[in-house]
Amino acid sequence: MSCPFNHSAELNPAVLPLDWLLGTWQSDEPGEGSFPSITAFRYTETLHFSHVGQPVINFMFNAFHAESKKPLHRECGFIRIQPGTNRVAFILAQNSGLVEIEEGELTGQQLTLHSTALARTSFAKQPYVQQISRHIQLKPDGRLEQTISMALDGQPLTQHLHITYRRTD
Repeated sequence: MSCPFNHSAELNPAVLPLDWLLGTWQSDEPGEGSFPSITAFRYTETLHFSHVGQPVINFMFNAFHAESKKPLHRECGFIRIQPGTNRVAFILAQNSGLVEIEEGELTGQQLTLHSTALARTSFAKQPYVQQISRHIQLKPDGRLEQTISMALDGQPLTQHLHITYRRTD
């Protein structure tokens, strides 16, 4: 039985503007996590962006507590670009039971996204996330930076996570 993934597939021209994301990225130092309703924490994270020749980028994000090394959030999904525009969509699922669609713009090597739809399992932990924004950019020094803000029931949109990564492949 052959492998269903064609690792030698050519990048679909529709996602060529996102080629700067492709590969594996590892946090170069622990990121910072905070929110008014939780104790601040530090975490490490690996990002993997790949493709199989379709007009989407596949991704998987895996985070761990910096001190205890316990697994934290996991996200996986797809990035799409609206043809002929700089409009981008992240379609993702989290291990917490949250499913998101984030939409926004690609400007050079920078993505700015905001949630347009959120769904969760019927037994998801409260308080419920009401809104998410995400900013990803490639810095001039070659590091990737990600900042995520979220709003919960009764809490306005507030920065939650900030981390930088170095490409490892």
